[in-house]
Amino acid sequence: MNAPAPLYSRLIAARVAEALTDTPVVLIAGPRQAGKTTLVRQIAHQGLRYLTLDDELTLLAAKEDPVGMIRNLDRAIIDEIQRAPQLLLAIKKTVDEDRRPGRFLLTGSANLLTLPSVADSLAGRMETLTLLPLSQSEMHGTTRNWLDSAFTGVLPKVATPVVGEALVDAVLRGGYPEAVSRATPRRRTAWARQYIDAIIQRDVRDVAGVDRLDQLPRFLQALAQVAGQMCNYTQLGGQIGLDHKTAARYIGVFEQMYLLKRVEVWAKNRLSRVVKTPKIQFIDSGLLSTLIDLTPAIAVQDRSRFGHVLETFVYGELLKHATSADGDYQLLYYRDHDQFEVDVVVENAGGQLVGVEIKAAASVGSNDLRGLKRLASMAGDQFKLGVILYDGTETLPLGNRIWAAPIASLWGQ
Repeated sequence: MNAPAPLYSRLIAARVAEALTDTPVVLIAGPRQAGKTTLVRQIAHQGLRYLTLDDELTLLAAKEDPVGMIRNLDRAIIDEIQRAPQLLLAIKKTVDEDRRPGRFLLTGSANLLTLPSVADSLAGRMETLTLLPLSQSEMHGTTRNWLDSAFTGVLPKVATPVVGEALVDAVLRGGYPEAVSRATPRRRTAWARQYIDAIIQRDVRDVAGVDRLDQLPRFLQALAQVAGQMCNYTQLGGQIGLDHKTAARYIGVFEQMYLLKRVEVWAKNRLSRVVKTPKIQFIDSGLLSTLIDLTPAIAVQDRSRFGHVLETFVYGELLKHATSADGDYQLLYYRDHDQFEVDVVVENAGGQLVGVEIKAAASVGSNDLRGLKRLASMAGDQFKLGVILYDGTETLPLGNRIWAAPIASLWGQ
């Protein structure tokens, strides 16, 4: 038997506790099995009753008499709220009558805010925080936020570099607590396959009402092959007999499930020579490596294939930093018609940019600077910093506001 997964300190725990002191309803949203239940049970205040809609009797009560169920609760945690979204209107009613902070702590494995009825019903009454799979910072017990540091112009130092096969292992392991706790790549792959099947068979049916569930696994496989690339809905859908509208809708469903995200292009203005097509980016590199059958042995031999999954890994780490950062950040990418590209462009609330290039090699050449230099010239004063994250050990300046830094700087001391 597997040992139980260790408990990690989650960086958004303090945010959740803080929100409960002044907001009636707090929702922790994020993928199934990312650690939401563990977190809410850790931070449950005395007097909060715990209910989960994964329990069939509780779910039946929620669906048959949502108003009656909520009326009987003073302060409560309700886990997996997306299984009975009708509870949210009942919560709105009781919160409007009694605005005490910290009345309801909810968790949801689907992005409920994409449902119009939900977004409207709890506007101004609910704060939403996102819990993604474990970050490397959480696994290594470090608290420094890479995004906040980068926007001050300082990159975190790396006490213990993670390079070569150790980096491959971290990337293919991903961040789901259950996968992280498993001892071998084979056991992690077995878990990932079950996880993907369960989401498609259960959560998609709960939230999206998709008729042809048999098409979804094949479409997800097709999307995995183009992770980190621009998304042509017509071409992708055509591979498995979907029209472009259905393909776009299915991508929206996978976004709701926190499996992937559409990444928009950064453009200084609408007339600039940039490509307008979004990129598809997966959130967890472990799930992506399972979907494309990338093993540690193949990753070491085929650096190009590993490079695509490494980009997903870095994107996922930056996304996790964004959920717990002091600043407000948006993750974009840059590509223009002259083929200049930057893997990730981070924009803060003031419009300043940090460009991030991701490289699976242990060395950096002048050619690797092309995209960042173009972005710097396009953005002008908005350009704060350019960073090439690579499979090496040194942090070195490469010219005006551009640096090379180890990938491990993302969770450096």
